[in-house]
Amino acid sequence: MKALTGNRLTDGEVVFWKQGAWVERFADAELFADAAAGEAAEAHAKSQQTVVVDPYLIDLVESEGLWAPLSYRERLRALGPTNHLHHGKQAEGGAAIEALQHASGSARSTGRVNLIKR
Repeated sequence: MKALTGNRLTDGEVVFWKQGAWVERFADAELFADAAAGEAAEAHAKSQQTVVVDPYLIDLVESEGLWAPLSYRERLRALGPTNHLHHGKQAEGGAAIEALQHASGSARSTGRVNLIKR
C-alpha cells in the first residue's frame, strides 16, 4: 500500500493526495494498492508543480487496523512538529493519530546520521 505526499509551496505544510487534490491530514489521504495507479497519481501531481514541492510515493504499513507510513521520517511528517504533544497535527488525537504514533517500521539513512553525530 502507498500514499502520495509532498510539501505545499505556499506555506511548507505536509500534504497528501486525495483524488486529484491535496489534503493536510494523512487520515484523509488516498491509498494506492496498485503501483500503476499510484505512479499515475504521482505523474499528475508532478504536473502541478506550482502547488507542491517534489511529490513522491511513500510505503505504508498496517498499524492498529489503520495504515501508517512505514518510515519513521514519514510518520513524523504526518504528525506535524514533534516538539510537544499539543503542537501540530498530533494534537488532534483520535484513532488515526494513535496509529501513526504506535506504528513501527524502518528508518532510512543516506549517510547523514554520521554527519549529525559530528
